[in-house]
Amino acid sequence: MHELGGVPDVVVAPALGGILVAHETARALGVRSLFAERQDGVLKLRRGFSIERGERCFVVEDVVTTGGSTRETMSLVFTSGGVVVAAGSLIDRSGGRSDLGVPRVALAVLDIPNYPPEECPLCKAGSQAIKPGSR
Repeated sequence: MHELGGVPDVVVAPALGGILVAHETARALGVRSLFAERQDGVLKLRRGFSIERGERCFVVEDVVTTGGSTRETMSLVFTSGGVVVAAGSLIDRSGGRSDLGVPRVALAVLDIPNYPPEECPLCKAGSQAIKPGSR
């Protein structure tokens, strides 16, 4: 845990995919686990979860593609008074290019192309996304 400057106080994840990742990471570290849920389209801590001012948080999730959900969770930690010391994921689909501004680790790094809709070859060919992501 030297990458984190020691063991964090809490592991935080966005729901739904990050819940088990946060739980098991926190269990392995011997700290508590929280998850954020969307309410009216915004990630929030609910169910009595809270972050104390200055708590050191490790933000984790299942898959990082652009880093958007991780950044949202990091922002929530910050506005709740916590400090993000690192981020992690099971899979990093960005090929390591997603810069989150903190140390980051992934169990597997895959270089999978990610396109804005106007540049996507499949979109240009008329293909329709059935489920374009978790958002």
